[in-house]
Amino acid sequence: MAPVKFGIGQSVRRKEDDAFIRGKGRYTDDHAPPDALHALMLRSPHAHAAYRIDVSRACRLPGVALILTATDVADLGGLPCQVELPDQPFIAPPYPILPKDEVRHVGDAIAFVVADTVERARDALEAIEVEWTPLASVVGVADAVRDGAPQVWPDHAGNVLFDVSLGDRKAADAAFAAADAVAEISIVNPRVVTNYMETRAAVCVYDARRDHLTLTVGSQGSHRLREILCENVLGIPLEKMRVICPDVGGGFGTKLFPYREYALIAVAAKKLHTAIRWTAERSDHFVGDSQGRDNVTTARMALAGDGRFLGMDVDLMGDMGAYLSTFGPDIPYSGAGMLPGLYDIQAFHCRVRAVFTNTVPVDAYRGAGRPEAAYVVERLVDAAARKIGMTPDAIRRKNFIPPEAMPYRTATGKIYDSGDFAAHMARAMEIAKWREFAGRAEAAKERGLVRGIGLATYVEVCGTMGRERADVRLDANGDVTVLIGTQSTGQGHATAYAQIIADQFGIPPERVHMKQGDTDVVTTGLGTGGSSSIPSGGVSVERATRKLGVRLREIASEALETSAADLEISDGSIRIAGTDRFVSFADLAKRADLSKLTADESFSSADGTYPNGTHVVEVEIDPATGKIELVNYVVVDDFGVTLNPLLLAGQVHGGAMQGIGQALMEQTVYDADGQLVTGTLMDYAVPRAADGVSITFETRNVPCATNPLGIKGAGEAGAIGSCPAVVNAIIDGLWREYGIDHIDMPATPERVWTAIRDAQRRL
Repeated sequence: MAPVKFGIGQSVRRKEDDAFIRGKGRYTDDHAPPDALHALMLRSPHAHAAYRIDVSRACRLPGVALILTATDVADLGGLPCQVELPDQPFIAPPYPILPKDEVRHVGDAIAFVVADTVERARDALEAIEVEWTPLASVVGVADAVRDGAPQVWPDHAGNVLFDVSLGDRKAADAAFAAADAVAEISIVNPRVVTNYMETRAAVCVYDARRDHLTLTVGSQGSHRLREILCENVLGIPLEKMRVICPDVGGGFGTKLFPYREYALIAVAAKKLHTAIRWTAERSDHFVGDSQGRDNVTTARMALAGDGRFLGMDVDLMGDMGAYLSTFGPDIPYSGAGMLPGLYDIQAFHCRVRAVFTNTVPVDAYRGAGRPEAAYVVERLVDAAARKIGMTPDAIRRKNFIPPEAMPYRTATGKIYDSGDFAAHMARAMEIAKWREFAGRAEAAKERGLVRGIGLATYVEVCGTMGRERADVRLDANGDVTVLIGTQSTGQGHATAYAQIIADQFGIPPERVHMKQGDTDVVTTGLGTGGSSSIPSGGVSVERATRKLGVRLREIASEALETSAADLEISDGSIRIAGTDRFVSFADLAKRADLSKLTADESFSSADGTYPNGTHVVEVEIDPATGKIELVNYVVVDDFGVTLNPLLLAGQVHGGAMQGIGQALMEQTVYDADGQLVTGTLMDYAVPRAADGVSITFETRNVPCATNPLGIKGAGEAGAIGSCPAVVNAIIDGLWREYGIDHIDMPATPERVWTAIRDAQRRL
């Protein structure tokens, strides 16, 4: 039996943290050779414009080694969109590495400057002469689809990439025709900027002798990035490029994609036969990295008189920005598949439109469509409860899919394998002392404050990235090394995988070593995204470890002159059960060649896993200022099986804070001319510790029936349940006191204060 201290389910502290705390982390820029040249990008100040560029004067400045423009990289392929919709073909417009003659958003790239210092590179940027001819632009999907709106791409009439439907329109229409009541909402899920701690960076070294590039980059996966750059952009064999991903300071989806700088730095390194480094400034991040969310949605629920949900109809428009990022069009489409939520709604229809605007491209951001879906359905369910006079919990209990219905196929084809939704909602309400809320609200009113309480239940789909492989090896000193293609960006993979190995081999985490993020060392890999690392990668590690254990027992059986069936593995050794005769892992490593000391396995969760849970939030609103304070936050989740409670709590807390930020303060704002108004951290608010509240977190797990370890995934869950729970709590207070039943995120003090004043004038 594996030792309790290190195995699955135990709160093992992160083994990675010692280096990070001591400042010994090794990020991309730390890998740059001392003599590496510096690169910077010249970006468009216009949302849409024709341009002519002259770099001749800038090229003559001291220290300038190279300036690349669209003409210089005309032979490169563009950044590909890797999305195909079932039976719904669409044509992606070009996404050139440097656009020729015309730019389509503020921040669009037009030149790549390389110089011996970053200061001289900046001087060269300022010396480049550009003649701009501004063109008409459009911002926001509502304006983009209006008749006569400026066109982002001439081949996409009305700025619409695709207009598709999910579900059964006839069944939904019939449900609404038979309804006793209809609840309806129109909501905005605002655009957000990721703002991970470490901005993107890249270092490229060219080996002329081998005609070989080594690209070191802060990414969420080395193999996919190399494949896209080599096969789609540079047009070179895979073996001509090595991609290394060292320590990565946050990703949240946005670092999963290829970006222009990675191709440009490779071209420049090869032209100059030297090493080049590029590090994004925070301002580059705001206009050069894909952004998230940005949906406008109208949703209706058909209700029976007793509160049963008869049908649901949704009209969703997702903003793609000016270009199609890697997975961009899939975010609103796949997210729509989760719109029925945890509810038994068989009559369902959703219209999904992907719309171009003159803004930064939009792609996956923590949750990638599932937070948007949860926000819609949970706002709508609360609106339905108000419509027919039910409490938010009662209407949910009325419509939850019951445990005995599992496996349950939703109207959008998702198959929920397990769960007890009413149970985790009941537990969250119990912890939050829901029944005693009225007394707390009355006490707050005596202090001139308005108190609100709200909840949101959610379900998401995880583990659908594809097949992940793990190699587990016994080292010469008796330690164990795992090679895997997932990429930790702060989640604690090294600790999590060590616990899986400890469960079978009984060795402490410090004796397990993880190798990741290097295409020369790790054979294959999908990278990290969609909360797939543990549901898929973890299963691969467990299976490979078990296979290696079988091989080690066979070697040990010869050394101990006994049957392999009589042997057990514990404490990094193999012993004859019930005796003191054993052989250590280190001794085993001397008795066989490498082929017998390694094992690999892979796993793919084709249908995904479905974590779910409940968030309960309590807020206080100051009507004099509109300021909102979170006073209580409870989360009860079903993650199937908990691998490490400490890591899990960190994931949930972090995700919840991201959702709190979006609910209360985060919003990317463009003016009517397409200028980014919130282009710095002086203008764009991100949550700090003081903006949150101590989060009470529990699990009420029901093991996943489709995952061999019973794991459902957890990395994005906190960001999915948080936004609707916070906004539902705000509306609860505003509805009770002022009859306000709607407010869009972010619920800033100004927005709340204005809503209260408008309501008071109507009273």
